[in-house]
Amino acid sequence: MLRREELKRAVQERYGEAARSVRTGSSGCCQPGGAESALDAWARGTYDPQELSQLPQSAVAASLGCANPVALAQPAPGEVVLDLGSGGGIDVLLTARRVGPAGKVYGLDMTDEMLELARENQRKAGVENVEFLKGDIEHIPLPDNHVDLIISNCVINLASDKARVFKEAFRVLKPGGRLAVADMVYTGSGRRPPVDPDRGLDSWSACVAGALHRDEYDAELRRAGFENVEIEIAYEVPQDSGCEPAPGAGNMRLASALIRARRP
Repeated sequence: MLRREELKRAVQERYGEAARSVRTGSSGCCQPGGAESALDAWARGTYDPQELSQLPQSAVAASLGCANPVALAQPAPGEVVLDLGSGGGIDVLLTARRVGPAGKVYGLDMTDEMLELARENQRKAGVENVEFLKGDIEHIPLPDNHVDLIISNCVINLASDKARVFKEAFRVLKPGGRLAVADMVYTGSGRRPPVDPDRGLDSWSACVAGALHRDEYDAELRRAGFENVEIEIAYEVPQDSGCEPAPGAGNMRLASALIRARRP
């Protein structure tokens, strides 16, 4: 059984290395090879090229997501927004432009190298209504009822205690606040495969082993208090990607999902 400390350290190491090697073009949350390039190409295509052209190239190159949560969320002028696992800052910077000077965007990440890269990208972009925080998405360092909107991009699946993440998200949202995230989920019938001790850390940090089934995701959000939960499958990872569930998972498949919910 993998310990939470081991999982967190593996995630930090993987994404710290991604930040250090951003100039190589490494991105995508699955294993190197076909799955990474296919999912990455699809995810990049969900962004407006004109918007990306206005960002530092290092922010775009460091994108490790599985869709575009900003387009999903549609942030409004003046809103306060939190990005869980903000990485190099691509979604924070895009959101900051949408909420305008009357709004604010927090980026939360636990990896020092990513925070350093994100703050550098913020300086390059000349964006002032942004604050990057170091912290764990299972323990969000913000007060109750503080934000209008929570976004995230292929990060919640990396948490070892997802129920805690959803409870914390519910806590920091204002009544009526929205959650709009992109994440990896399993689809189909069967049971989520157990974590293989021999490759568990790598599989978890690659967004595979820790992903919830779509139905589990729905149930956990509702258990945390969210309403109006919607989960839309956006992209199914190809079978020959090298990023499939482990043997014994039935006909379950990994997919990128667009997830919406609201705090009453």
